[in-house]
Amino acid sequence: MTDPYGTIETRDDGSYVLRYDRRLRHPVEKVWAALTDPEQIEEWWARAEVELAEGGRARLEWLNGDAVAEGRITRLEPPNAIEFDTDLHGRLLWELRPEGDGTRLTLTVTAEVPDDHLASVRAGWHVHIDFLEDALDGRPVDWPNWPQDRWQVHFERYEASMRPIS
Repeated sequence: MTDPYGTIETRDDGSYVLRYDRRLRHPVEKVWAALTDPEQIEEWWARAEVELAEGGRARLEWLNGDAVAEGRITRLEPPNAIEFDTDLHGRLLWELRPEGDGTRLTLTVTAEVPDDHLASVRAGWHVHIDFLEDALDGRPVDWPNWPQDRWQVHFERYEASMRPIS
């Protein structure tokens, strides 16, 4: 069993690599559609404009705040991998592989994140993967009323895990 809270690595240049690994109950093709179809992306992540081609433009507008990420698709291997290189959230690599009747999802985020925002960023990606699972189960996020309490629980856990032990 994998840790739903993922891993964190600090690179020599000061950037971070955040990695989340989850088993989803849905087949790869269904998860792939949720990662690449703008209508489905909006159900769990952001309002999206995506040119689904390597080098294609990607624009992601978060609906639970005012963040907008602009970037390009730097890797596209349907239905197993898509990578977005964005100005706001760094490099986002989503990898899928079949696992039984479901999918093993790995999200790797490589980004420069101020230390005082790290717990918030980690909680944000964690909850978006939770939202992806919900959307795949037919329960898209109601963005005007998104469940901030779910994010808060993850934020507190990440924040506590990063405090120095005295």
